[in-house]
Amino acid sequence: MPDHSKLGLPQGIRACLFDMDGVLTDTASVHRAAWKHMFDDFLRDRDGTGFRPFTLADYNRYVDGKPRADGTRDFLASRDIRLPEGSPDDPPGAPTVQGLSRRKNDLVQEHLRTDGVTVFDGSVRYLDAVRAAGLRVAVVSASENTAAVLEQAGIADRFDARIDGFVAKERGLAGKPAPDTYLAGAAAVGAEPAASAVFEDAIAGVQAGRAGRFGYVVGVDRVDHAAALRSGGADIVVMDLAELLEGER
Repeated sequence: MPDHSKLGLPQGIRACLFDMDGVLTDTASVHRAAWKHMFDDFLRDRDGTGFRPFTLADYNRYVDGKPRADGTRDFLASRDIRLPEGSPDDPPGAPTVQGLSRRKNDLVQEHLRTDGVTVFDGSVRYLDAVRAAGLRVAVVSASENTAAVLEQAGIADRFDARIDGFVAKERGLAGKPAPDTYLAGAAAVGAEPAASAVFEDAIAGVQAGRAGRFGYVVGVDRVDHAAALRSGGADIVVMDLAELLEGER
């Protein structure tokens, strides 16, 4: 029986479900920059010199952790902008939900090709400690780039299951803040939600953990929004997963 106190987890947790961007890999910053680049270009073209730029608060509230098209729709709605849905074949940057979403993804892909992927060392140490203790682990991400990013980061072999944007589309799973993808992650590793811990840096992600009645929800604060993570449903908030390990607390 693993000593959960050494992992900073309650007794009874049998599985750990990790978001990727911002929790395991330092790719959330890439996504934030890509969203800002795409939306600022769109808003500037639309509104001229009177445009209001896309902010970190906008990212945290409307975009972070959600499927790409949902984030596009939700931010545009916050500015009372309604665009046609379009289709996945729309040119990147076209004035449709799908066109803007494709432009954002192209910016992310360009960055990953030129700069690669950085992992958080503390997260890798924690992931290895969890696996050594015999707990099951899954990665649960809205990103359709999950498999490629994990391979590039050199940590793809550390997971028992992967629920990503492609799996969500195939199964018709609602994106975060709905709990569907995390529930699928728990099922994929044979664990009940009450026996699973969720690790998230996004407000929508901790809301998903709380909505799914998971046994423990860990918020990871990379952008100084600890209070919002707690309000969203995090049981504990850390700046790095290594803080949960005995000897590093």
